[in-house]
Order: sequence, then C-alpha cells, then structure tokens
Amino acid sequence: MSVAEELFVPEASPAPLVRAVAPLADRAWQTRYRWCLIAFDLVVVVLALAGAQFVKLGTPDASLEFTSTYLHVFSYYSVLSLFVAVIWLGMLAAYRTRSPRIVGAGVEEYRRVFSATLATVGIIAVALMIFRPEYARGYLAVALPLGLVGLVVGRTVCRRVLARLRRRDKCVASVLAVGDPRAVSNLVQSLHREWWYGYSVRGVCLTGRPAGGTFEVAGVGELPVLGNESQVSDAIGTAAFDAVALTTTDHLGPEGMRELSWELDKLGIDMVVSPSVIDVAGPRLTMRPVAGLPLIHVERPQYSGTKKLQKRAFDVFVALFALTVTAPLMVLSAIAIKLTSRGPVFYRSERIGLDGKPFQMTKFRTMVQGADRMVDDLISLDLNESGSGVLFKIHEDPRVTMVGKYLRRYSIDELPQFFNVLCRDMSVVGPRPPLRREFDTYNEQVRRRLLVLPGITGLWQVSGRADLSWEDSVRLDLSYVENWSITNDLLIAAKTFRTIIGGSGAY
Repeated sequence: MSVAEELFVPEASPAPLVRAVAPLADRAWQTRYRWCLIAFDLVVVVLALAGAQFVKLGTPDASLEFTSTYLHVFSYYSVLSLFVAVIWLGMLAAYRTRSPRIVGAGVEEYRRVFSATLATVGIIAVALMIFRPEYARGYLAVALPLGLVGLVVGRTVCRRVLARLRRRDKCVASVLAVGDPRAVSNLVQSLHREWWYGYSVRGVCLTGRPAGGTFEVAGVGELPVLGNESQVSDAIGTAAFDAVALTTTDHLGPEGMRELSWELDKLGIDMVVSPSVIDVAGPRLTMRPVAGLPLIHVERPQYSGTKKLQKRAFDVFVALFALTVTAPLMVLSAIAIKLTSRGPVFYRSERIGLDGKPFQMTKFRTMVQGADRMVDDLISLDLNESGSGVLFKIHEDPRVTMVGKYLRRYSIDELPQFFNVLCRDMSVVGPRPPLRREFDTYNEQVRRRLLVLPGITGLWQVSGRADLSWEDSVRLDLSYVENWSITNDLLIAAKTFRTIIGGSGAY
C-alpha cells in the first residue's frame, strides 16, 4: 500500500464484507481525503502564482538601483498573489469542489473546479476595472490557466488513488437498497458494474419479503434480506449504513418518505431516491419543485439543430488534426502491411450507418486475405468464448497477421476511419457501426443506436472494448444516444487515448 493510500484508510480497517451485513460505517476516510484535496489545491495555487510571478519578473539585476525597483515590484506582486490565492481557494470551497458526493468519479467535480476558477477570474476582472492596478494583466493571464491545469491534474491523481482503494472495497459507502426485487436487482448491478463511484450495496429490504435469507443478484452474488419496505428502520438498527437507496416509493407515500428522511437525518445517513429512468442523465434531467413535489423532467433527446452543427464542427476539426498528426505512422503501417502479407493495404467492408443506411468503412487490413470467407468455420469458437451470438469476436483469431496484432492492440488500424468522418459517414464519437448480419438481428430497441452517426470510438470502447458482453455494449451505446452532448464527446475522446495506450480489450 502506498503512502497516499494509507492516508485514506484507517489503521485497523476491517475486512470488507461484500455479501454480508455491512460493518460499522467508517467515514473517517472522507475527512482525510478532503484534507488531501485542500493540501493539493493549496500547493497548486501557490505554485501557479509563484510561477507566474517568476515569468513576469525574472531574476533581479545586479545593480542597486534595479534591485530596489525589483524589490518594490516583487512586494506588489506578493500582495497581489496573496489576494488572488485567498479568493481562489475561497471559491473552491464555496463551490463545494471537495464534497464527498462528487469526488472520485464523474464530471461534476471537474465542472465545479472549472466554475470556481471562472468565478475567481470574474472577481479579479471586476477588481482590475475598479482599482486599475499596474502590471497585473499579463501576470494573471499566466497564473490562472496554469493553476486550472494543475488543479485538474491534482484531482486526477487523487482520483486514481481513490479508485485503487475502491477496487479493494475501501473508501466506499455502504448502501441499503429498498424496493421491489427487480428494481433492487437493477440498482445493485449498476452500482457493482460502476464500482468507481464508491457505492456498495450491503443489504436489501424487498417488497413483501420478511427479514432473513438472502437475495441472489446475477453477476454480483447473494445479499442479506433485512426485511420488507416497511422495516427500513429495523434494518438500519441491525447494521450501520451510509445511505439508504429507495428504488420505489409507492409503498411509503409522502408521509412515510418525510418521516424516513427525518429519521435518517438524525442518524447521519443519506437518503437516495433512484428513479426508474435507466441510462438517462446529465442535461436531460431537470428537477423542478411543483406543489411540494420534486418532479423530474426528462427532456427529449436532441439530434438536430445547433447540437448537430457543433458535433459536425468537432468531427471535422478532430479528423483533420488526427490525420495530420498520424500521417507518418499511417505511411509506416501501410508499408509494414504490404511487406509482410499478401493483399491490399486497406480493408473495406459494408457497415450500417445513420438511419440504417449502408456505407463502406475503411480500415488498415489486419487479417489474411479472404478472412471474411473463414467466418463460418470460426463461428463455434466465437460462441464458445463470447457467448453473444451477435458480435463475432475471438481472443486468438488465427486470421490476424503478425503486424495486424500490433495495429489492433493500439487501434492504429482504425485511423483510416477519419476519412469516413470527413465524408460524413461516421462521427469521431458514436455507437459501434454494425455489420449487416448484426443489423438484421436488431430489435426496435437496439435500432435506436442508429439515430446518430456511428463513431470511431464510443462509450463501449472506453469501458472495456471487446471484453464487454453484447448486452453491456448495447446498454452503453443506447446510453450515449439518449444523453448525446458535445461535453460527453470530449470526455469520451479524452478517455479513448488512455484506453488505447493501455491496449486493454483489443484483439
């Protein structure tokens, strides 16, 4: 265990109980983690301001006259740095950038850091207009962007440490899930699948089920049944939880919900209500209090208008940039393919694109010539390994050439698809483009993947690539379609680079 990890874990941390009643909740790690973030933020802000001050002033001259002037200016910038540091750190605290509910996963933490920095810029801009101090503009133009980059890097480092601990079931919130079995099962599977958010269901209260016995959740295991929907208070008394997640609220009613929230508040336990809206999040969800009821508005997905123009501009810029930067690598790859195996350099195959229209997708050839005619002979291997019946994927595909293995591992074979992006057949980010034989098996729900352009990369590529099951691939692609936004495209594109470098799930 590293020194950083030891800061967040108690010395006598009990062994995690994944399929048993939760141990006593321990939130001490939250305090330690918050102080680590404060220390990181303080160091980053001080270094950014000191670096900007050094860039602006440089080193003093040897002459006495200039040294005197230098000391005067240095004192001025030191006072200014102290003023900016106080405002900046104050904004980071005011925007709750270290709240336990947002740290460790998701984009909300980064969004708040950016908003706090932007607020700092606004306050300082107003101060500059009022007091008109000298020398300040160039200094701040260096300090603020430098500090923002440092804050993002610092949060990323802390996240990686926290993720390693959560992988070992440390620094997680123990959750009691309440509701009907199907809804509880979906919640448990979702939280287990995305473990980096730090929620672990340790017990359940099921509708119509008495206390005792266990509840089997596919892919997770057995969880203890601590009672039914009206015995939440008794369940909390038997074991300590950090949060109670309600998947259905009909059985409680408004009065029951209010009383439960009061009781949990006295115990310091969070109450979370999980609406039955699967894979819909972000800007499509808006909560609006109406007549004392917290109504959640689910906006319709937007696939046209301004967002479509933004996406096209993003695609063109990224495609041109990628083709320019990787041109030497593409030339070397083409030469290697031609020298080591028979056949053309490029492989073109029909794929189904937007609204079910076919197009020719271009890749570097990574298999022996005539590989398509060998599919029928390898179907049995595919079913034995993946079990999907829809996606065709083999860990050790005998058709892949020696050069092709390296091209696939680092996704170099995908680079020619940027030409498809320029031709408007594909997008940089989007669902996986299916083969016609795959498309013919789609039902109406799965065909919603084709409401947007297929992409070179997507949610499923940055979440496991070929290691994912067919069901998970569909779920992630549909989630992308339902929550399509430029912000998500930027995040997925950034995660893709890290996934490619690791080479995980590529074969």
